[in-house]
Amino acid sequence: MKDFFTLDHQLCFAIYEAAGQFNKLYSKALQSFGLTYPQYLVLLALWEIDGLTVKELGEKLNLGTGTLTPMIKRMEANGWVKRKRSTTDERKVFISLQPKAIKEKQAIIEKITNDVQSCNIEYEEYEQLMKQLQNLHKKLASKLTSTEGKK
Repeated sequence: MKDFFTLDHQLCFAIYEAAGQFNKLYSKALQSFGLTYPQYLVLLALWEIDGLTVKELGEKLNLGTGTLTPMIKRMEANGWVKRKRSTTDERKVFISLQPKAIKEKQAIIEKITNDVQSCNIEYEEYEQLMKQLQNLHKKLASKLTSTEGKK
């Protein structure tokens, strides 16, 4: 019987290593745009729904305001997004895309697509991996949620 308590038999380590490689791949692809991987995720969220509040963006990306606020400030300084405080509720800050983010969207998407495809990941394989990881995420989240409720 195999020893399942070695690194090469740990699913958590395989996911950790794969995530690290993805971060390197994306970081390299985004370097020419002056973007970091987390900043790219902000753009992806805003390309889906422009004008999210910082709170909504944080919930969508699973990032706290302590991480998100400085990142958004840097993105604003570099012309990617704009912050605007609500006139009706000053606690709300809306984040909107700047023209640069709209103009560069296609080039960024093409660069990422080409770099992922250069890893010989076929579309069907990509879709299958996405489904499996989403399913795994649901199972883990369900377990963690049920365990937290018992505390």
